[in-house]
Amino acid sequence: MLKTKIPQIFCPFPSMLNPFAKEAEQHTAEWVHHFELVRSDKARERFRRARFAMLSSRAFPAAGRFKLCIAAEFNTWLFLLDDKNDESRFGKRDFLEMVHSFVTMILQNNQVVAPEEGMPLANSFADLWKRLRKISSPAWQQRFQKSMTDYLDACLWEVDNRIRHEAPSVSDYIEKRPYTGALYADIELIEVLESIYLPDEVRLHETVQQLALACNNVVCWANDLFSFDKERRQGDVHNLVVVLKEERELDLEEALAETARMHDAEVRRFISLADNLPSFGKEVNEELERYVGVLKAWMRANLDWSFQDTARYRMNITETANGNWMISQH
Repeated sequence: MLKTKIPQIFCPFPSMLNPFAKEAEQHTAEWVHHFELVRSDKARERFRRARFAMLSSRAFPAAGRFKLCIAAEFNTWLFLLDDKNDESRFGKRDFLEMVHSFVTMILQNNQVVAPEEGMPLANSFADLWKRLRKISSPAWQQRFQKSMTDYLDACLWEVDNRIRHEAPSVSDYIEKRPYTGALYADIELIEVLESIYLPDEVRLHETVQQLALACNNVVCWANDLFSFDKERRQGDVHNLVVVLKEERELDLEEALAETARMHDAEVRRFISLADNLPSFGKEVNEELERYVGVLKAWMRANLDWSFQDTARYRMNITETANGNWMISQH
C-alpha cells in the first residue's frame, strides 16, 4: 500500500447522473456476458465490483437510454482491453498489434477478422460500431476512426517503452497521455450521444480544442494519482508521478505534490478558457455551453466514479465545501 500522503486536488464542477444509469448498468452486464468478455468467476466478480457503466452515466448526463448504453459499453470495452493488456499480457506487443488490426478492419471495412483469443473483443467492438454508425454522419465516423487509431498507436508506444524498460521524458509523456487514456474518443462521442452539433469552425477553434485538451489532462492526471500505487507495483513507467520523479530527481512526496499542482493548474486553465469563450452567435453559443457542460461532467464523473462507485482503487476521497478533494488510503 501507498504510505505517502497524497495531496488534495481541486475540482469544483457539479456532480451529474444520467436517469438511465441503472438500465445502462444492467444492459452492460448482459452485453459483457453475451460477448463472453469476462469468463471466470473471479473476472465476473471483479467486473461486478468495478461498475464501469456508472462512469459513462455520470459523464453523459443527458444521453438517452439507447445512447447511454453505447457509451457504457464502449468505456467498459476500453477498461477490459486495458486490464487484459496491462495485467494478462503486460508488455506484449503482439496482443496490441492484434487489437489494432481487428479494430482497423472493423472501422474501415465492417469486417471481423481476429484469432480465436481476440474474438470476444473483436465481436463486441463490431457490435458497438454497428450501433454508432446508425446514429452518426460519415464525417463523424472518420473522426472517431482517427481517435481510435491515435489511441491504439499510443498504446503501442507504451508497450515499446515497457519492452525497453525506459521511462518516457516528461514532455513526451504529457504529449502522449491524452491519447493513451482514449478520452478523445469519448469526447467525439459527445456529438452523437448528447446531440450537440458544433460547426467545424467552432469545433476546430483553438479555444475549444484547448478546452478538450485541458479536460483530457485533468482526467488522466487525476487517474495517475489514483492508480500510482498499482502501477508502481506492476513496474509500469507510464504515470505522471513516475516520470516527474525520474526526470526531475524528486522524492515521492515531491512528485505527488507536483502532479497535484499540475492537475489543479489545468482545472483553472479550463475554467479560464470556459469563461472567455468567443461568440459564434446565440444558437451556436448555447450548443457550445452544453458541450462545455459535458466536459465538466467528465472531470467530475472521473472523481465520483473512482471513489463512490468502483472498487478499482484503494483510496477514499472527500469533497470539501470549496471544491477541494481530500484523498486518503483505505
